[in-house]
Amino acid sequence: MTLRLERPVHGVLFDLDGTLVDSLADIHAAVAGTLAALALPVPDVAAVRGYVGDGVRALLDRALAGALGHAADADLTARATALFEPRYGEQNGRAARLYPGVVAGLDRLGALGLRLAVVTNKPQRFSEALLAGLGIADRFGAVIGGDAAARRKPHADPLLLACARLDVAPADALMVGDSAIDAAAARAAGMPMIAVGYGYHHDDPARWSACVVDRIDAIPDLLATPAPRTGTA
Repeated sequence: MTLRLERPVHGVLFDLDGTLVDSLADIHAAVAGTLAALALPVPDVAAVRGYVGDGVRALLDRALAGALGHAADADLTARATALFEPRYGEQNGRAARLYPGVVAGLDRLGALGLRLAVVTNKPQRFSEALLAGLGIADRFGAVIGGDAAARRKPHADPLLLACARLDVAPADALMVGDSAIDAAAARAAGMPMIAVGYGYHHDDPARWSACVVDRIDAIPDLLATPAPRTGTA
């Protein structure tokens, strides 16, 4: 699909889980350990895949609801959070892997002089540790975790914060992600969006993004290729 840009791109913002990194096995292990400690049924990997994307609180709310058959009360959610965070801290990065084309794509974008950032709903400390462990932290001028801005995606706040730290106008930035949450955040921030065709989305990404790629290293060519003209001269 063609990427249509009204202005040159100077910054690219990436979602993390499901876009740059396949971290599902680590997330599942931490969720499974948490629910087992609460004597609740443990979800399978496919179920946890459907819980990912809105931050830790939403992840645990969905996991608890799936185990209980109804929404958990605040006390149980607080207990689950207290159990989950150290478990995920220990598990974070153990089984996580970069998707094919990520390193090459980031390096090519950097060689074009573009400023890069990560904008994720994963907590800041886990995001920074994961990027460092995978050896790509130095590619990014900013990392904005789910607790770094006033509101998480799908609000514009973390994208705008990333742009400020990169010293790039939001209209000159581009969001890359795997979910409708990323697309909504990009719209709210006034920037175009590229979706990846893999990741943890639950529907056809063409429904919420006009441009879908199968690999991150396809993006530099899109930015170097002008969109076809429409209409008559």
